[in-house]
Amino acid sequence: MATEAGKSYTPTEYIAGHLQNLNTLQAKQEAIVDFSVVNLDTVFWSLTMGLIVVGFLLMAARRATAGVPGRFQALVELLVEMAESQSKSIVHGDRSYIAPLAMFVFCWIILLNALDLVPVDWIHGVNGLLGIFGNIHVPHHKLVPTTDLNGTLGLSMSVLVLMIFYSFKAKGAGGFVHELLSAPFGAKWYLAPFNLVLNIIEFIAKAVSLGMRLFGNMYAGELVFLLIALLGGIWHFGVDLSFLGFVGHVIAGSAWAIFHILVILLQAFIFMMLTLVYIGQAHSHH
Repeated sequence: MATEAGKSYTPTEYIAGHLQNLNTLQAKQEAIVDFSVVNLDTVFWSLTMGLIVVGFLLMAARRATAGVPGRFQALVELLVEMAESQSKSIVHGDRSYIAPLAMFVFCWIILLNALDLVPVDWIHGVNGLLGIFGNIHVPHHKLVPTTDLNGTLGLSMSVLVLMIFYSFKAKGAGGFVHELLSAPFGAKWYLAPFNLVLNIIEFIAKAVSLGMRLFGNMYAGELVFLLIALLGGIWHFGVDLSFLGFVGHVIAGSAWAIFHILVILLQAFIFMMLTLVYIGQAHSHH
């Protein structure tokens, strides 16, 4: 596929390039766990979308009126009511911070996921503009934080911290430790090691599955967008299928973008609901 600066890529190179993060290593991460590598694009867009959500909610709070609500206030009230009703049905305890947390998580992940609707080759246009100001070039940039496993696992590990925090808060340190050692097999002393191992595995499994679920769905959607982008440039691969590539690119791209809007909302809702479920389980006593 012909790309910027006249350089050509094979379909595999094209997809691999779009799935590589802009990180401090300036290369692909080799080890599974390497805390010396920071994906700068994931950090930047996660913080940016989070600040936008905070600004959105602060603006809604300041503009709220007791009279007939406008469209903006009605939208925010709908989100508040949704988060409050879901948290009330799941979490049986103090929900002073849990319902606002659920709404923030829902809005934040919607914005993170919605970045997937930006055209996949947008960075080439940015590089073209940056070239006006000098030899400035961004080699790689992965726009969607939820297509980065580091980003989704970071979110899920935050939920893990909240699970442990609310377990301590609801049961006390003694009650939490007692539950770790006595459930699910009983309070026999010789069963305590098995109970402890199983409970630790359960906590880790919840966090990992929460992050992997969001990552898997969004990563698959990103791959489909890249394949559709390849349809638009199919004639660059020496195949005389220009018309087929154009039709496939326009029709398939439009259809997938419309469907992907549902995926974006659904994944945000699922993440919010599972967060509430896990925090609700932290309040329950075995």
